[in-house]
Amino acid sequence: MFLALRELRFARGRFTLMGGVIALIAVLMVMLSGLSSGLVNDGVSGLKSMPATAFAFDEGTKTDNAFSRSVIDDQQLAEWRTIDGVAAAEKMGVSMANTTAEDGTQLDVTLFGVEPGTFLDPAISSGAGLGAIDGIVVSPTMKAEGVELGTVVTLDRIDTKLTVIGFTENQATFGHVDVAYLPLHTWQLIASGQALPGAPTEAQLSALDFSTASVVAVQANDGVKLDLAAADAIAGTSSQLLKAAFNASPGYEAETMTLSMIQMFLYAICALVVGAFFTVWTIQRKHEIAVLRAMGASAGYLLRDGLAQAAIVLIGFTAVGLAAGLGLGAIMPDAMPFALEAAPIATATALTIILGLMGAAIAVIRISKIDPLNALGGQR
Repeated sequence: MFLALRELRFARGRFTLMGGVIALIAVLMVMLSGLSSGLVNDGVSGLKSMPATAFAFDEGTKTDNAFSRSVIDDQQLAEWRTIDGVAAAEKMGVSMANTTAEDGTQLDVTLFGVEPGTFLDPAISSGAGLGAIDGIVVSPTMKAEGVELGTVVTLDRIDTKLTVIGFTENQATFGHVDVAYLPLHTWQLIASGQALPGAPTEAQLSALDFSTASVVAVQANDGVKLDLAAADAIAGTSSQLLKAAFNASPGYEAETMTLSMIQMFLYAICALVVGAFFTVWTIQRKHEIAVLRAMGASAGYLLRDGLAQAAIVLIGFTAVGLAAGLGLGAIMPDAMPFALEAAPIATATALTIILGLMGAAIAVIRISKIDPLNALGGQR
C-alpha cells in the first residue's frame, strides 16, 4: 500500500472531493432504507406482528387489496383445519372505517376482527385484551391523536360506538391506517350492515345470521413447510405466505417497487461514479505505475495497491455518509414514515462499498496492461 497511501496524501483534495460524492450517496442510501422500512411498517406492521404462516383468500380474489375483496366461509375454514401441518386456522375480518372521537376528532382505522384467545389475539402493552363486545384494542400510534383508554369512537354513517380498552405492544397499521382489533363477531355485525346506533349488544349478536370473514389466517407447526397449492385445491382458496401477503395490502407493492428501483439506480450510480473517478486517476498516474512495473512490481501487487486505495476512500467516506444519514434520520418528523433498522442499512452500506470496489476494480485492471518500457522511454 506504499503507493496508495502516498497518493492519498499527495492528492487529498481530489480524493476528498470524490469522497464527498460517495458520502452523499451513502446518505441517500440510509434515507431510502429508512423510508423503505418506514413505509413497510406504516403499511403492514399489523400483519408483520401476527404469528401467522400464511393467509388464505377466497379463490379468484384479485391480488391487489385482496384483504378487502376476499370473502371466506366456515366450510373453507374447516377444510384448512384438516390440512396436514396446520397447527391452527382462524377467520379474520378486515375492513376500513371512518370514525369520530368524542371530542370531534376524525380518525381512520382498519378494523381487524379476530377471535379472542386465539393466536391472532394481539399482545397488549396497556389496558385490557379483547373480550368485551364493544371493546377495541388499538395501535399505540393513535395516542398522538388524543386517543386514550376509555375513548369512545363512533363509526360514521351507522353510529355504532366502540370503546378503546387497550393498546398493542408495537405499532399496528394496515394500508397506512392504524389498526383497531375487535372481536370477530362484532366485526361481522358491522360488516353485515346490521349494527345499530350505540354500543353493540349480546342481543344483536345472538340475532346475527352472518358467518363469513375476509381471510383464513393459518399457523403451521414448527418446522413444517405447508403445501399451499394442495391445500388451496381442497379448500377452494388462494393462499400466500405472510410476507407475500403484504402485497395484498393497499399500495404496498407499488410503494416498495418504486423505492427499490431508486435504490438500484443509486447502486449503479455509485459503481459508475467510483469507476469513472479511478479510470481517470489511473490514466493520470500511468507513468508512476509504469516505473514501479519497471522496478519489478507485479501486476497483482499494483492491482491490490489500487484496490486498497479505493477501499480506504469508500469505507472512510461511506462511514461519514452513514453517520450523517443516521443523524438526519433521527430528526425526521413523526408524520414521515421513517424507520432506522439495522439490517436494511447494513445491507445498503455493504452494497455501496462492494459495488464501488467493483467499479474501481474495472478501472484499476488497466494496471496489468501497462508496459514497463513506457517508463524507460521505450515508446520513443
